[in-house]
Amino acid sequence: MASGWARDGAVQEQIDASVDDAVGRARSRLPSGPGLLRCEQCDEAIPAARRKAVPGVRLCISCQVECDKADSQHESMNRRGSKDSQLR
Repeated sequence: MASGWARDGAVQEQIDASVDDAVGRARSRLPSGPGLLRCEQCDEAIPAARRKAVPGVRLCISCQVECDKADSQHESMNRRGSKDSQLR
């Protein structure tokens, strides 16, 4: 396949690196250690069912939703550059 100045396999390497980065970010956000009885942000009680379902939980559901929203706003940019930006 003709790919301009890129060497063979460069596109697949970029895809693999992007997937590895996403997996690393997801793993870094996984809770670890003992869970909390109360949310570390708002001090609301964390239900027993949530503590059982999410080992190491540190936030109540509403604080977790807000945290996830903030994280998703930062992930919209492809740090490695999109294919379109490389073609310009």
